[in-house]
Amino acid sequence: MKNKKVTHLNDPIYGFIGIRFPLILKVIAHPWFQRLRRISQMGLSYYVYPGAHHKRFEHAIGAMHLMDQVIDVLRKKHVLINDDEAEAMQLAILLHDIGHGPFSHSTEAALAGKILHEEISLYVMKQLNQEFNGALDLAIAIFTNSYGRKFMHQLIVGQIDLDRMDYLKRDSFYSGATEGNINNKRIIEMMTVVDDQLAFEEKSIYSIEKFLMARRLMYWQVYLHKTSLSAEFLLTRILERLRYCFQQNHSIEASTPLVYFLSKNIDDIQLSTESIQEFLKLDDADIIQGLKSWQYNEDIVLSKCSNMLINRDLLNIKIQNTPFDQDYIKSKHERLKNYGIAEVDYRYFVFSGIISNQTFVPQDKQIFIKTKKQKLVSLQEVDAFFNSDELSQIQQKHYLCFPRQRHLI
Repeated sequence: MKNKKVTHLNDPIYGFIGIRFPLILKVIAHPWFQRLRRISQMGLSYYVYPGAHHKRFEHAIGAMHLMDQVIDVLRKKHVLINDDEAEAMQLAILLHDIGHGPFSHSTEAALAGKILHEEISLYVMKQLNQEFNGALDLAIAIFTNSYGRKFMHQLIVGQIDLDRMDYLKRDSFYSGATEGNINNKRIIEMMTVVDDQLAFEEKSIYSIEKFLMARRLMYWQVYLHKTSLSAEFLLTRILERLRYCFQQNHSIEASTPLVYFLSKNIDDIQLSTESIQEFLKLDDADIIQGLKSWQYNEDIVLSKCSNMLINRDLLNIKIQNTPFDQDYIKSKHERLKNYGIAEVDYRYFVFSGIISNQTFVPQDKQIFIKTKKQKLVSLQEVDAFFNSDELSQIQQKHYLCFPRQRHLI
């Protein structure tokens, strides 16, 4: 049942956000959700975009607000959504990111191994469901796509979902990169449901084009910005080195939950109540506080890398369309020989890899258009723009990170 008293939060993107369900207020007040106030939404992107200090907390609230707007739009179009479903839809999107680790994607693989943040989010939702005596049953069913009304899940996970709709607009706002400033109100107004399938009215095609192109540009310009990548790669290697130091019984100062994960072999980390309890104690502060002490550690690799990251004196990074010549990579190794770095540790300072981006995935989570003749067709059938191979192909670029001369002194 909706709360007679509406609680409002003032958001810089949407203005006042009204919360009408008491259960949602209880979930937001829970310590596990409050932890999202201490998890950076864009990882280390603030090293490039100084304003990008926003957190997962406000992103989750914003996505929930968009779900509330969608529900109102669909109800006006005679899509039956009862209050229990409306509450569950908002809870599902509210909790979709609760499983993120410190600095979001930047640390998750290094800490939790093969466990995805989506798996952690679902595990946390189930734990919260026990606390709230089964009140999240329907939200979990929608989140896992096991509820009969499939369009509800498509609003959470899809090529045009409310998660992406909020983070593009929010990340654009805080970073100042205007390429991501989409017209989400227009897209939401064009949503409809046909045969339990989320669809968009035909006149929304150009707004959808803008949405997908905005995502493409935000990835290349913001999320995959070379300086952000350099910082995140360096953080990953610091965590790898910490795990090595723990295995060698080196003296390392770190928070208790960080020790819990880094003292284990990464392949031994399993999804369990104990590991989740420890994971939910971690936030950005564990990493930042650690870096302040690790930069003075006796381990030369750990100290150099930590000093570079905390002072934003990052590894050089080059990005190009073709793989880097092996002789060129070896020349970067040669520079390390005279500076006390063991050959086995070169990989912490010189490394290469691939980054990728895909604008449109025609074979996955199809985008459907409701034509003026009330027919449901795929986006490609009504807009030739999306038949382009360039849009659907996975675009790859190669990167190489290596130290600057001053790092070797």
